[in-house]
Amino acid sequence: MSRRQLPSTKSRRRRPSMPAASERITGGTRARLLAAARDLLEEGGYAAASVQAIADRTGVASGALYRHFSSKAELFVEVFREAAKKDLVAMQKAGSSGGCVERLEAIVATFARRALRKRRLAWALVYEPVDPLVDRERLAYRREYCRHMAGLLRSGIAAGEIPDQNVELSAAAVVGAIAEALVGPLSPVAGPVAPEEDIIATLVCFCRRSVGARDRATLRRVPPAERA
Repeated sequence: MSRRQLPSTKSRRRRPSMPAASERITGGTRARLLAAARDLLEEGGYAAASVQAIADRTGVASGALYRHFSSKAELFVEVFREAAKKDLVAMQKAGSSGGCVERLEAIVATFARRALRKRRLAWALVYEPVDPLVDRERLAYRREYCRHMAGLLRSGIAAGEIPDQNVELSAAAVVGAIAEALVGPLSPVAGPVAPEEDIIATLVCFCRRSVGARDRATLRRVPPAERA
């Protein structure tokens, strides 16, 4: 019997195997867990965002969360990181043009408006007591925000728009004042609060004055906040 002709090397080359279905959807499941956690935080804070509630909202077993995150706290850290990144991008975009004081106005107004439009979520992410892992992430975000604010103030001093000052200390004071001023308006138990634009205008005016900028009659028009 004659030997069967062997296929050529080219024909013997194996095609890359397709990933299993479970591997293909892994990223999707993680993203859906993050979205579910964020939605539940917005609806009722950390008390509403239990592991079971997140799993039910995502449509997976509760144990699935731990295949993507080492703990519930790590999941919340990721939720915070995503929200903080969007806030920083929005503020950088708002403050990308104009003089130092105009940019300061735009950044403060954008931050406050985004928080006031998503009050329950902002309260949960920034103020509500939670795991130390999330607190550390909050501190890292605050430092990054202060770093950008200090850079802006440094530019304003160089341009003669504001007086010379300790920019690191002033930046920390401004960021801290914004956070403290929004505690009441964002609190779930605050009751009636001032209209959004009044809060923003007052906060912007305070921040201008705190860094030594001259008062002016009107607030720079800031585009409406984009969807978070």
